[in-house]
Amino acid sequence: MWDDVAWGSVAITLSFSSLGVLISAEARINERIRVPEVRLVGPSGEQVGIVRTDDARKLAYDADLDLVEVAPKAKPPVAKIMDYGKYKYEQDQKAREARKNQQQTVVKEQKFRPKIDEHDYQTKKGNVERFLEKGNKVKVTIMFRGREQSRPELGYRLLERLADDIGELGVVESRPKQDGRNMTMVFGPARKGKK
Repeated sequence: MWDDVAWGSVAITLSFSSLGVLISAEARINERIRVPEVRLVGPSGEQVGIVRTDDARKLAYDADLDLVEVAPKAKPPVAKIMDYGKYKYEQDQKAREARKNQQQTVVKEQKFRPKIDEHDYQTKKGNVERFLEKGNKVKVTIMFRGREQSRPELGYRLLERLADDIGELGVVESRPKQDGRNMTMVFGPARKGKK
C-alpha cells in the first residue's frame, strides 16, 4: 500500500511493507513535527531549552520562519527556528560544490589479440599510456578465438609484458583473470606525490 502526503512544497512517499515504514530523508518541518516537546535552538543559534512543540511552532511563526527538526534521534529531538527555503538552498549548494570537486573515474578499454604484431602492440600500448597519463583507469582485454582458448598462457604473457612496459605510468589494480573467451586486467594511474 502506497500513500502520498503533501505538506506545502514538500512531498513524502510512505511505503508500508513487512520491513516497516520507509520515509524520505528530508527534515520534518512545522506541522510535520509530531513529538510533544523539542529542544529548541533560536534563529541566531542560541539555546532556548526544552519547550512544547506547539509553543516552538508559535515562536517560529511569530518570527516568520520555520521550525525545522535538525536532530530527530536525540531525546528530546532538536528543532531549530530558521528559514527552511534558505537552508535547503545552502544544502544544495554545498552538495553541488562537493560534486564539482569530486574526481570522476573513467575506465577506458583497450583490446588485444594473443597473436599481435609488434607494431600493433606498440600502438595499443601507446593508447594505454595516453589513457593513464590523463588519469583514467584502463581495462585491457585479450580476446581469444577458436583454438587460442586452449593457450591462455599467451594472453597472460602479453599482459605481463604490458605491465612491465608501462610500469612507471600505471599500477596493476587487478591481476589477469580469464572470463570465458576473454582475459582481463585493470591498470590504474600511478599516484604522484604532491609537489
